[in-house]
Amino acid sequence: MADLNKPSKKNRRDYAGILPKKGWPRRNYHFLRKRLLPQILKKQNGEPKAPILSLPEAGKIRVTWIGHASFLIQFPDHSVIIDPNWANWHGVVKRQRKPGLDLTLMPLVDLVMVTHAHFDHLHKKSLKILESHEGIVVPQGSGSLVKRLGFSQVYEMAVWDKMKFGDLTVTHTPSHHWGARYLHDTHRDYGGYMVSSGVCKVFHCGDSAYFEGFKEIGKHHTPDVALMPIGAYDAPSGRDVHMNPEEAVKAFIEMEAGILIPMHYGTFPLGNEPDHEPLERLLAEAQRLGVADRVLIMEEGVGIEVECLAETKS
Repeated sequence: MADLNKPSKKNRRDYAGILPKKGWPRRNYHFLRKRLLPQILKKQNGEPKAPILSLPEAGKIRVTWIGHASFLIQFPDHSVIIDPNWANWHGVVKRQRKPGLDLTLMPLVDLVMVTHAHFDHLHKKSLKILESHEGIVVPQGSGSLVKRLGFSQVYEMAVWDKMKFGDLTVTHTPSHHWGARYLHDTHRDYGGYMVSSGVCKVFHCGDSAYFEGFKEIGKHHTPDVALMPIGAYDAPSGRDVHMNPEEAVKAFIEMEAGILIPMHYGTFPLGNEPDHEPLERLLAEAQRLGVADRVLIMEEGVGIEVECLAETKS
């Protein structure tokens, strides 16, 4: 039975909606001429690497960026993969950098997680190849998209739901975005994940514009690593769906996270901003606010180990 006291997605303050803003024809024309057409002929950079199969020692997390919003996260006792995407194309949008890890060499992980149903985050062909002990976690309303992809279990989570898989804990966190895969299926939810094992904790933001929800997340969780999107902020639609780099730093500080790792830039050209701009703006803002030493720029396929803070919040 539906909860009549729960606001519909269209009435939620964190729902970005699906309608473009005024001026969208001009922005889309610019996107076509300046972004889409040049990238079609551009040669892909990078080369896939073999993943590190051993788990890190106690008190550390190993983070490997695959590209876009895709990460392999390895704790001392568990491993997860979030938003796996090895696609070379999404419609007419071409991947600019090759995936950092070889998909055929990916290890069996404990859990696969998808933040929302958009094609650049829920890529069915990639999901079909991956294997996990516990199955796959998706936001509420997206279970039907993955139930035939070979996972032993499909778990749907609502915002602020918490699930435990042994001592691996997953909390589905809010975001300011939208979850429809097409225009008609607006019932699908969206968000990020706080993933913890032992004293180690990682936050994957998913896609989000800046909103007050980051302060609320910070009241409950202090992540050792925050994986924050910094690209596609100049959306052709003009909608408020992605953070800019300055907002990503603001959200990171509000959560009192340990290390900021940027994502959602440099892989698929999805916004009108130039390729070089997201990182430049991120580093400039981090320097201005005195947190440059807590920003870690990753290379696709290179696993980096981070010390855990060993600080928890209820």
